Amino acid sequence: MSIYELKPRFQALLRPLVVRLHAMGVTANQVTMAACVVSVALGLWLFFAAPSLAAFGLIPLWMFLRMAFNAIDGMLAREHNQQSKLGAFLNELTDVVSDAALYLPFALVLPFSGFWVGTVIVLAGLSEFAGALGPTVGASRRYDGPLGKSDRAFVFGALGLYVALGLPLPGWTAWLMPLLAVLVAWTTVNRIRRALAEADAAGRH
Repeated sequence: MSIYELKPRFQALLRPLVVRLHAMGVTANQVTMAACVVSVALGLWLFFAAPSLAAFGLIPLWMFLRMAFNAIDGMLAREHNQQSKLGAFLNELTDVVSDAALYLPFALVLPFSGFWVGTVIVLAGLSEFAGALGPTVGASRRYDGPLGKSDRAFVFGALGLYVALGLPLPGWTAWLMPLLAVLVAWTTVNRIRRALAEADAAGRH
């Protein structure tokens, strides 16, 4: 089960806020871009400014708020007639850019390897690309796990909280990033396989 499957309940909690934002004239694309700007600013600040480890506590906080932003922009688009071709591009591209920026600071945390953090970033982008390609073969946009966007947000948010508390990471956690890379690669394969199966099933009807 992916955390993504809990999304409908989360959306129900946010719906009253979405109605108010729409009444204020806020658009889905504005919410999408705001989430990306904050994600990139936070990730690059943590990486280049190298503040105290306590600053990593901002990552789980923002990961949660970002999930809310992502849900809000989707609800504004679908439920308030704000869907657009530009929005479709922004929705996919800003997620990949935001993820890359937020994962990047972990390259500075021992015993993680910069190479493996970079590998996770690249594979995460490929997994979202694979999911977005579903409609090009006659399938839906695929969100299959085991390590989709929401699941990765949970993992990196938990890691950020652990680092912020000043707790030393055991040596065996050096294998965590390679493990995440394998799970993200598996996610990509799952999305391709299930998109093809869905398209084949649709073609037989």
